[in-house]
Amino acid sequence: MDIKEFLTEALKEDVGNGDHTSLSCIPQAAKGKAKLLVKAEGVVSGVEISKHVFELVDPSLNTEYLISDGSKVKPGDICFYVEGSSRSILQAERLVLNIMQRMSGIATQTAELTALIKGTKAKLLDTRKTTPNFRIFEKQAVVHGGGVNHRFGLYDMIMIKDNHIDYAGGISQAIQAAKAYLKEKNLDISIEVEARNIEEVRQILDEGNILRILLDNFSPFDMKEAVKLINGKVQTEASGGITRETIRSYAETGVDFISVGALTHSVKSLDLSLKAC
Repeated sequence: MDIKEFLTEALKEDVGNGDHTSLSCIPQAAKGKAKLLVKAEGVVSGVEISKHVFELVDPSLNTEYLISDGSKVKPGDICFYVEGSSRSILQAERLVLNIMQRMSGIATQTAELTALIKGTKAKLLDTRKTTPNFRIFEKQAVVHGGGVNHRFGLYDMIMIKDNHIDYAGGISQAIQAAKAYLKEKNLDISIEVEARNIEEVRQILDEGNILRILLDNFSPFDMKEAVKLINGKVQTEASGGITRETIRSYAETGVDFISVGALTHSVKSLDLSLKAC
């Protein structure tokens, strides 16, 4: 689903057969102006998406943008002004806020975690633990917060995890089957393999020709040992229950990437409001 398709469906969900409150209370010819007011400190995201919403609702609306995606904001800041049909502004209001508040919450949390690993080589990754059909926006928000996108879906990387390994009969069987599949289908996508312990790291290295090893639920001590064993032969990624309290200790092991599902599945929306002015 592309952005326009998503926004069209979202408006259908919200508006239905009409915004009867505005239609009944606001004269058709009424004009108004509103501002997007920031009510909490954070990193704003979704500004560009709001432009698409206003354009889709009413191309005659005029907008003036003061703050761009990825900017740090504080209470009292104004992201933009929108002016035109009062009915149109009210119709677009909730969709703009729903998108921007969630995206800004993700961007804010990403920026906070990125700051905690500053000075190390580790880069912060998102995951596929996203809201159905909202993934494109959530992954944009991660980038606005200074993070890096992992694979977008099941189609752009082979990622062999514990269940794949168990169903395939073992690490070697899974990796060999994946390589054969890529050759047969003439696909040029990378392979990442999950390791649950040091012994599995050794098995993956023995197979070779993969992009990255996912070190899942390793302690910082074991992570450091695994990174030392891998010794730059492939990329390394730490994952599994990593919190803001522990992320620095993982980053200091020398791991290349740290993936945190909570960037998108457990986030507090940033407080924003669209106010008439």
